[in-house]
Amino acid sequence: MDVAVLAYDGVFDSGLSAILDVLDGANAMREELPHPPPGWRVTTVGFRRRVRTGAGHVVATAPVAAVERADLLLVPALAERRPDALVAHVSGPASAAVRGLVADARGRGTPVASACTGTFLLAESGVLDGRTATTSWWLAPVFRKRYPAVTIDETRMVATSDGVTTAGAAFGHVDLALAIVRMTSPALADLVARYLVVDERPSQSAYTIPGALAQNDPVVAAFERWVRLNLDEPFSVGDAARSLGVSERTLQRTVRRVLGTSPVRFVQDLRVEQASHLLRTTDLSLDSIARKVGYEHANTLRILLRERTGSTAGTLRGGR
Repeated sequence: MDVAVLAYDGVFDSGLSAILDVLDGANAMREELPHPPPGWRVTTVGFRRRVRTGAGHVVATAPVAAVERADLLLVPALAERRPDALVAHVSGPASAAVRGLVADARGRGTPVASACTGTFLLAESGVLDGRTATTSWWLAPVFRKRYPAVTIDETRMVATSDGVTTAGAAFGHVDLALAIVRMTSPALADLVARYLVVDERPSQSAYTIPGALAQNDPVVAAFERWVRLNLDEPFSVGDAARSLGVSERTLQRTVRRVLGTSPVRFVQDLRVEQASHLLRTTDLSLDSIARKVGYEHANTLRILLRERTGSTAGTLRGGR
């Protein structure tokens, strides 16, 4: 398979190198399998012969014309984590060539893939419209607002939809590259992951900080503060709305628009976050912690911990 990896000015260094390292490792290890899959012919392409990464390193590249012969175009992230600056860059003239390259590739039927902030470049090019995608969990509210034609699921680490593959935050580039290898050989992907000591991470949920997501809207931010102050009390959407001075419908719609979830689900996320913290930092029983985060029965909390973090009380306590 011919893979074109795009390097452009401001590219995220670790994202670019992670993709190249995983694919290089897959090529080196494939002969260890009884039935080796075909190798990957990887070419780093750019709009100039030398581009400067986000950290200031210079990368030599082949002409982007190589993308026309590629079986896959990989676009690493942009080294920009500030939402406003990110949107301004990916939608502005500095990224016009990247957007055009991605759109042309999909127009020819070439699969494309990206991770983290690079998913914004794909969305700006229009190739994610009508598809399901993931992105950096903390950028999901911005993504959801700007690209309503895209179904965004930030809980997923990797999402593939009709020839377009996206992955989650920053080091999701490793997951993205492993997913590419897995499409050809699951056995080889498992082998590479073991050599790299990379655990399978199907979800970003365990890494999400609910409070950070809430700061994208003043109503949601106020709702988050109110919930934290009343975390040990039974939750009512009506009580929360009255305390915030908004209608219940406004609260429901605003939380859904910003976070892509319901107020009840968001409260559950905050409770699981606090419970996980208490499990790691105290010797309180699960029953005591459950009451502190608003649950009468510990089993309810146990189920949520398993669903949201993939952990149980025992594993979070290190087996105590």
